Amino acid sequence: MDKGTIISIIAVIVAAVNQVFVLLGKSPMPIDSGLIEQFLSAVFTVTTAIIAWIRNKRSKSDIEKAHRRNQAKQKKKTK
Repeated sequence: MDKGTIISIIAVIVAAVNQVFVLLGKSPMPIDSGLIEQFLSAVFTVTTAIIAWIRNKRSKSDIEKAHRRNQAKQKKKTK
């Protein structure tokens, strides 16, 4: 088995055990839903900001490369 399969199996087992505890009225993780909502919101915001920053950086790099190519073409035409 590869690493991904093993991790998936472990995640399913943990989720199943958690579900059994919830059905029995026990809370294996004493976290209120407000905290979970805030955490997920923060993760979403940070992830979105990082993705936007990477795409912006990549776009600027592509624009600079295209600008240099155009300048090189113009220099060739003037010679």
